[in-house]
Amino acid sequence: MGTKITLQVNGTAVTKEVEPGTLLVEFIREHLRLTGTHVGCDTSQCGACTVHLNGRAIKSCAMLAVQADGAQLTTIEGIAAANGELHPMQAAFKACHGLQCGFCTPGMVMSAIDLVQHHPHGTEQEIRHHLEGNLCRCTGYQNIVKAVQQGAAGMGA
Repeated sequence: MGTKITLQVNGTAVTKEVEPGTLLVEFIREHLRLTGTHVGCDTSQCGACTVHLNGRAIKSCAMLAVQADGAQLTTIEGIAAANGELHPMQAAFKACHGLQCGFCTPGMVMSAIDLVQHHPHGTEQEIRHHLEGNLCRCTGYQNIVKAVQQGAAGMGA
């Protein structure tokens, strides 16, 4: 027997029935078909599944979908402008070559936006500390840190 949940996803009201044990990341990917949120580890260690729930970055593999009932959820698909213009953090990751394979990038971008929104003037050390929960196996992080700094400037921080 499923449970009906209603939430705002990227600004749109969504009501779906889910099994009680459905992870939020499964709900996002399988029920909503928003596949930019990635599944990397299923243990909340890699950060590939990071989304914003009620304005805070969370790892969606560590939360049940029913726990998000009534919440506002933003995924990587919901941060660009309606006209397709990239969010300043997305544009910075592109400009600074803060990505290679791209698997970790959606989670990194969502974590970086959260960092800038809550700590707008983060130092390099603070940025590195905040992104510790997001693993990248390609870039070496140097360009990711540059991207976060440039993205922060683009966000008006």
